Amino acid sequence: MTIPRTAPAALVCAAGLLLAAGCGAPEEAPPEEEATPHGYVEGAEETAEPQWRLVLADAATGAVHLFDPATEEAAGAGEVPGVTGATTDGRFAYLTTDDGAAVLDSGTWTVDHGDHVHYYRAPSGTVGEVPAPTGTAATGDVAVTVLTTPDGVQVLDRAALEEGEVTETAAPEAVAAVPFAGHLVTAAGDGTVAALDREGAPADHDLAADCPDPRGQAVTRRGAVLGCADGALLLTEDDDGALHAEKVPYPDGVDPVAGFHHRAGTPVLAGLTEDGGVAVLDVGAAEWTPIDTGPAVAASAAGEGLPVLVLGDDGTLRAFDPATGEETASTDLVEPAEDGPAPSVWIDTGRAYVNDPAADAVHEIDYNDDLRVARTFDLEFSPDHMVETGW
Repeated sequence: MTIPRTAPAALVCAAGLLLAAGCGAPEEAPPEEEATPHGYVEGAEETAEPQWRLVLADAATGAVHLFDPATEEAAGAGEVPGVTGATTDGRFAYLTTDDGAAVLDSGTWTVDHGDHVHYYRAPSGTVGEVPAPTGTAATGDVAVTVLTTPDGVQVLDRAALEEGEVTETAAPEAVAAVPFAGHLVTAAGDGTVAALDREGAPADHDLAADCPDPRGQAVTRRGAVLGCADGALLLTEDDDGALHAEKVPYPDGVDPVAGFHHRAGTPVLAGLTEDGGVAVLDVGAAEWTPIDTGPAVAASAAGEGLPVLVLGDDGTLRAFDPATGEETASTDLVEPAEDGPAPSVWIDTGRAYVNDPAADAVHEIDYNDDLRVARTFDLEFSPDHMVETGW
């Protein structure tokens, strides 16, 4: 598994020096020091709008492309022979194979300060490889990225990734984990839940909770979530910095979810259940809403008061009210997949994207306009695996 390392384009900047000379002074005054702008990130350009990118991988050839919806241009980003899937922490894409994952820096990300956000772009490039095979899921924050893999949990140093290096900061003995409030919350194979510090040492928080057979995790503005066999474990932090855990059991007749999908940060989560259905978790209300979708292959939630999008195995994309489960719109979008990877649904602040491997295309959906197909991007390769970065 290789991705050729490419030299990033050089960023060149020039700073003017303001010189002041006093009347009759024997020498010039020293230059004034310029204050570092708020939100400055060395080597990156701050932008006024989010810089969404689609990382696309062709399963047959291993070719990886970085697609910019704004320019409709796809740039080659190397190859990952045997690629089987993709996951992301918002900036870095992890392209998995049966043996491990290649790490790609998409060069776009968002920093959320709560009352305001900063958007950045920088040269893209390859970082390295991690032992995170098929089935890996990524969740991250400003300090770490947690990879929950079929073989356990890996915690990567985010600052090192930004410098082009893969550095593992902790390897807790757990089968699932999520970064939250400066900690790592882990679930062991026996269901034991623990709060650790960033280095994996026990932290002084008694969560008094369990999470049998953990699967799926998410971080939202209202707390973090671990999926369990008996419901969702909601993690919150109080004003004193103490961590708390609350179990939200599945409603009667709802199978456990296999994972969560949602617009980054938002507290409404769509979960694909083990029987191919969809259940919606409202983190703020601590409530589940089953969705009568029929067999589904992909789903994601746009946020509070916004639709849940579900792609059925018949190729139809449907929108549902997250509070009532009522269907609000539908559109025939893709041909039903007979084999190969299933399409995915990624949602950002204004659009949703659905990859269509059979048609060598990606569809851009206006989910606020009855699922109108805003654009279809025809590609020269098959986008079998897709993640969206820039968040």
